[in-house]
Amino acid sequence: MTPAIFGMSATALTRDETGFFKDADPAGYILFGRNIETPDQVRALTDELRSLHGRDDLAILIDQEGGRVARLKSPTWPEFPTGETFDRLYDIAPATAIEAARINALALADVLHALGITVDCLPLLDVRQPGADDIIGDRALGSDPMRVAALGRAIIDGLRGGGVVGVVKHIPGHGRALCDSHKALPRVSASDAELASDLAPFIALNEAPMAMTAHIVYEAWDAEHPATQSRIVIDDIIRGRIGFDGLLMSDDLDMEALSGTVPERASRAIAAGCDLALNCWAKMDDMVGIADALPAITHAAKARLDGAMARIAGPRDERPYAELAAQRDALIAAAAA
Repeated sequence: MTPAIFGMSATALTRDETGFFKDADPAGYILFGRNIETPDQVRALTDELRSLHGRDDLAILIDQEGGRVARLKSPTWPEFPTGETFDRLYDIAPATAIEAARINALALADVLHALGITVDCLPLLDVRQPGADDIIGDRALGSDPMRVAALGRAIIDGLRGGGVVGVVKHIPGHGRALCDSHKALPRVSASDAELASDLAPFIALNEAPMAMTAHIVYEAWDAEHPATQSRIVIDDIIRGRIGFDGLLMSDDLDMEALSGTVPERASRAIAAGCDLALNCWAKMDDMVGIADALPAITHAAKARLDGAMARIAGPRDERPYAELAAQRDALIAAAAA
């Protein structure tokens, strides 16, 4: 198995993709807007991926947060609230905000499960900081670490209850970045003591099944390498101080925060300690290069992947989206009244 997650170019697999994916046997796949047209089409695509590998527990990812980060678009699919919605609700009624976040995630999982999507890149545990770039912005669950942790836990629990694995991101924290890592490499100059608040939500949820790294240089820990490619940050901070022992994937390797060719970026991420390299843009040359450059998945990484996917193997809450959305909306309205 190749320790990578790959994207696809269209709404169905091309002949070249089918042949390549069979040979490369990637750990999983990720869907984007270019792969999405109708519910039946998405389900057919995810079924094809599963049949390609004979893996019912195949990791098929999507970024479906709510607000501006949503690959499934209205009017075909429902809109979901931003993280900031639950942060503001928490100011009024903390327990209601936590339950609303859980029910919202359960409703989200119902939509994804019907499409055969097994992993959602949610929740963000990035602690919002004043003056930071807006790439996180209203996606964040707040500026108080324990609030972020409480709401994040509710989201993971809701997704799991609906049969979907959650991915905490962007470990060890993206909230201080002064630029968008899609466009440039952020450098965070905060001290180790200051960064303790960024770590706090990840420490509180260190038993999460999966996490996604940040393409950020934390000068207090490793002034030379972004976290995704830093053995120091992954070993000492993510695995050590945070105590995260779940599946660790990189953020998208195509982002401009990283340098070198995409296969080189993937090799550096795996060498630094990431379990999987995430490559979103379905460029065949890059995917072939990654498959050629990377060693087979390690036993430890495969065990983490299997353990994460096993969390959704049991019974799921089968209440339909409409019922769950109505319950969420009633909680939000009651607290705001």
